[in-house]
Amino acid sequence: MDFVMKQALGGATKDMGKMLGGEEEKDPDAQKKEEERQEALRQQEEERKAKHARMEAEREKVRQAIRDKYGLKKKEEKEAEEKAAMEQACEGSLTRPKKAIPAGCGADDDEDEESILDTVLKFLPGPLQDMFKK
Repeated sequence: MDFVMKQALGGATKDMGKMLGGEEEKDPDAQKKEEERQEALRQQEEERKAKHARMEAEREKVRQAIRDKYGLKKKEEKEAEEKAAMEQACEGSLTRPKKAIPAGCGADDDEDEESILDTVLKFLPGPLQDMFKK
């Protein structure tokens, strides 16, 4: 009967035994193999990171050569200079960049819009002015 069953299932009796709740075959070296596999994965990851770091260092050398050639500054240096310009006292300076104007200094945009509207209303005829004021 077992022979007929094996032939009918086509050698899938091992899988059937597992599905029906039978005990799985345990490999005595499975834990050792898993540890070796994990160690190999860690080693590959370290090699990949080292390779990436080398490539990035080479790219940075090329970038620095280009910066030196054309007199460019790093992004971090530009940001640091802009920040320093913002922190400096800007009283009486006519050459400061527009970004360096602290908040609260100068005219507000809202006031400009209202004054433009008032100016336009002044040039309208009397009855139209009354309609827009209401």
